[in-house]
Amino acid sequence: MTEAGTPTRPIDKEALRQKYLLERDKRLRADGNDQYLELKGEHAHYLEDPYTPVQPRAPKTDHVTFAFIGAGFAGLATAARLKEAGVQGVRLIEKGGDVGGTWYWNRYPGAQCDTASMIYMPLLEETGHMPTEKYAHAPEILAHCQRIARHYDLYDDALFHTQVESLTWDEAGSRWQIRTQRGDAFTAQFIGLGTGPLHIPKLPGIPGIDTFQGHSFHTSRWDYAYTGGDPLGAPMDKLRDKRVAIIGTGATSVQCIPHLARSCQQLFVCQRTPSSVDVRANAPIDPEWFARIATPGWQQRWLENFTENQAGGSPTVDLVQDGWTDLNRRIRAQIGRLPPGERTVATMLAAYEDADFQKMEEIRARVDELVDDADTAAKLKAWYRQLCKRPCFHDAYLQSFNEPGVTLLDTDGQGVERITPRGVVVAGVEYPVDCIIYASGFEVGTAFQRRAGFDLTGEGGRTLSEHWANGMRTLHGMHVHGFPNAFFVQPTQGANLISNVPHNLTDGARSIAAVVSHALAGGHARVEVTPEAEEAWVELLRTAPGRMTSSPDCTPGYYNNEGRDPGPAARLNVGYPAGPAAYFKYIAAWRASGRYEGLAFSS
Repeated sequence: MTEAGTPTRPIDKEALRQKYLLERDKRLRADGNDQYLELKGEHAHYLEDPYTPVQPRAPKTDHVTFAFIGAGFAGLATAARLKEAGVQGVRLIEKGGDVGGTWYWNRYPGAQCDTASMIYMPLLEETGHMPTEKYAHAPEILAHCQRIARHYDLYDDALFHTQVESLTWDEAGSRWQIRTQRGDAFTAQFIGLGTGPLHIPKLPGIPGIDTFQGHSFHTSRWDYAYTGGDPLGAPMDKLRDKRVAIIGTGATSVQCIPHLARSCQQLFVCQRTPSSVDVRANAPIDPEWFARIATPGWQQRWLENFTENQAGGSPTVDLVQDGWTDLNRRIRAQIGRLPPGERTVATMLAAYEDADFQKMEEIRARVDELVDDADTAAKLKAWYRQLCKRPCFHDAYLQSFNEPGVTLLDTDGQGVERITPRGVVVAGVEYPVDCIIYASGFEVGTAFQRRAGFDLTGEGGRTLSEHWANGMRTLHGMHVHGFPNAFFVQPTQGANLISNVPHNLTDGARSIAAVVSHALAGGHARVEVTPEAEEAWVELLRTAPGRMTSSPDCTPGYYNNEGRDPGPAARLNVGYPAGPAAYFKYIAAWRASGRYEGLAFSS
């Protein structure tokens, strides 16, 4: 490339489109999300916590002001903002053994954030923490979660290894009744839910999966007792005489395969769809540089700058400078070459496609540069648009396939054929292994109540699943009519910024703290979105363009419901029509007004 968006050789765009469709069609399946196994019954052991023993405690039967389900980034940020606002009686409820959410469970070797630490890790400025590197590794992120909990005294009343079984609105008392699997039966005036999609592991429904007689585990429950090593990077010396198969080549595998490649006697990488793997260029953060930029309000400025750069804005500077913002720079450059009178929706979409084609050609060329074997390199190339699947960035993954003990078992889009007592079968060939590692991700496209483990019962006994039977309905993605004093912290129907989800969560925390503080200061027992405001927001959302990542033209994955038509309800799985940057400005003004339009406060 000579400059962003300027190709060094012509691209046969029609040939690329046909190649993309050909590769997509290989992977289409009639069973969609049903191809994965729900971890219950004989598979429930994959959910066990290998990191922290369960501590006995007496059941809780008290009352708190605010109970938050989930102690990941959403719960930590919300509880922190509530504490800053002077709200007392804030309780976290978490099924894991500590705070951290995704970062409690994901301790596989090499785990790190794929969005820059400066914008990914919440409350850095408030806790005075400087990330050690541009892309922090999992132990540092978990330690930061624990730092937040200590800084805001969130451990004092937290309930760990605790799963909510029911949430029921008590109309007479204007409070929520909460019951858990540990016998808890307490109440809360307000509740928050941060049960995001990255906490329920899923297994591929491969025939014979239960017949394997060797060792197996999911990457989110990494078995260091078997592999040796630890999350800090100690060598996995117990694998030196082991044959290991890892199933999956998504973001998790991209990070852990380089470590397995150095540790196993033989590593078989089972691939259905290759990831696009761009340069990461991780590096330590210079303390002197950080001291210069970390002036008051620095993290909010970085968050806003990233969102403007990555999600359609036209800022004059790119503070983060990473793979996420690179694509948008290219798109802006392509559109900028269009004569002003020719900038129609069609020509701008074509410019977007051109920029994406050029970027993906570079990513595929990188495979040839780094992988020695030409046949292996060809099979590692991603044939889809960059945002059809979660983009990956790594500086050692592709080189792992040059290790003599690493074999790529490409399934040509079909997945592993079956599992036997001895190993895995791909294209009719059995590969005996001692251990199978499932890097098959988390449940995303399943129903909310299945992922959360409970349903909400609101006013009049109506459940959340009933209210959302025809699609999600909210105000701002946070407030749901018929469910007073309940707050949902997640991206959909709000900013819907998928590239940096923590920005959605930390901004939602500000809104919750503002609304709850207003309610308590005014002596209001309840707050609820009006039906008119909810309906108006849903109608506004209907005008939003669908995300390209949801396109059926994309290769199947969790971004597009595994390539299946998700039905009309999914039309509401969108964000603010004007985009994430505009949403954050809108909601900041909504909070600042103090009127909280659309909400009704009552005693």
